[in-house]
Amino acid sequence: MLSTILIVVLILLLLGALPSWPYSRNWGYYPTSGLGLILFIVIILILMGRI
Repeated sequence: MLSTILIVVLILLLLGALPSWPYSRNWGYYPTSGLGLILFIVIILILMGRI
């Protein structure tokens, strides 16, 4: 249950970090790639049964 909520929150953060607003266009994809890496690590930990 907790892992499902964690994945949903991380996916929402990942979508929110996309550079779609004018002030965040010059950030590039750095926020998205950082959150994507965290999401990838969490998914691997869930698949291994650690979370």
